[in-house]
Amino acid sequence: MVERYAREEMSSKWTMQAKYQAWLDVEKAVVKAWNRLGLIPDDDAKKIVENANFSVERIDEIEAVTRHDLIAFTTSVSETLGDESRWFHYGMTSSDTVDTAVALQMKDSLNLIIQDVKMMMESIKTRAKEHKYTLMVGRSHGIHGEPITFGLVLAVWYDEMARHLENLEQTLKVISVGQISGAMGNFAHAPLELEEFACEELGLSFAPASNQVIQRDRYARLASSLALLSSSIEKFAVQVRHWQRTEVYECEEFFAKGQKGSSAMPHKRNPILTENITGLARIIRAYATPAMENVALWHERDISHSSTERFWLPDSFITCDFMLHRMNNVIANLTVMPENMMKNLNLTGGLVFSQRVLLELPKAGVSREDAYRIVQRNAMKVWEGLQSDKPTTNEKGESLYLQYLLEDEELRNSLSEEQIRECFNYDYYTKNVDAIFNRVFK
Repeated sequence: MVERYAREEMSSKWTMQAKYQAWLDVEKAVVKAWNRLGLIPDDDAKKIVENANFSVERIDEIEAVTRHDLIAFTTSVSETLGDESRWFHYGMTSSDTVDTAVALQMKDSLNLIIQDVKMMMESIKTRAKEHKYTLMVGRSHGIHGEPITFGLVLAVWYDEMARHLENLEQTLKVISVGQISGAMGNFAHAPLELEEFACEELGLSFAPASNQVIQRDRYARLASSLALLSSSIEKFAVQVRHWQRTEVYECEEFFAKGQKGSSAMPHKRNPILTENITGLARIIRAYATPAMENVALWHERDISHSSTERFWLPDSFITCDFMLHRMNNVIANLTVMPENMMKNLNLTGGLVFSQRVLLELPKAGVSREDAYRIVQRNAMKVWEGLQSDKPTTNEKGESLYLQYLLEDEELRNSLSEEQIRECFNYDYYTKNVDAIFNRVFK
């Protein structure tokens, strides 16, 4: 339900009604600016601001004849006015209205995305603190590495989202720019103050210099920012999908009562939400390409950008908004299984402690090469046992790797039993968790 509401709130900003309303807001702001500059009489300006309106259906009727959407819009609005309509769209070109209005839509939509990011960061932060010391195995190349905590994994996610938040806030400034510079952007028919006053009324900055359109590097910056954001969301989703694999089973998407996983196999509990997110991220990244290609328009303008923007702008915002709410739902309700995490951490019979032993030997005067050779040859014995599904612990319940190290005479010439056993202490790997959390969560 939350995801559906979020999608509706965002999509409402990109309906035809919202589009033309943004156009009307721009036109009224320009009327107010002309009035402030002394061109449009107070009475006419008041009538336009209070009475100017439009009908989407009427605009469609007119456009069927004119084949020009902006002219259809101004004609529809003029029909709701009297003689004062002569001042409507005065001294402006189509892109002054359209691009400035799109800036309003992008600004409102990106503010929603920023709210979504903050919401998701809070969910990550909550779960990170909950699992600050929940031990699990860290993996590189998909292979067990060393002990970490689930909280540290989530701290990395939070830090990544913080970078996106900063980038999106900077991007918001880049795209919140309007123009009322006239055909070719030369201000031949209106003073610069008109643009400054109108943009101030709309809560936008003004482009220091423009031709006939807002420059599309600004739009490309937006598309790239959303593509980067979606890539990180996909990264988190892929990790959840891995954790939910039967062979791993450390975390799982919440599985509701009555939910079904497969039409054929009643036992299935599939990571459908995160798989969906993975697919949607591919769409958002794909939109970055046409946005960048739109930067290179012919001379002062062409409209090759227009057709693509009718697709990628609303779709990127609506899809990204949906993704963020869905991933937030996954994180907030994620089923975490610390016991399985610990079971997997112990799966390789103590091999996760190999580097700790390796680093102790040089302190005892052993060369790096000899230390690596000693530690690795005992590790390989454990791997050979894993290949044949032999137990990873001895009859005392101790890891086989510890047993092999204690039996290695060359190693025992340098390290005592107490020193070797101390290398198998999980607390060693969590001693800096507090400091890392202080860095990340301030």
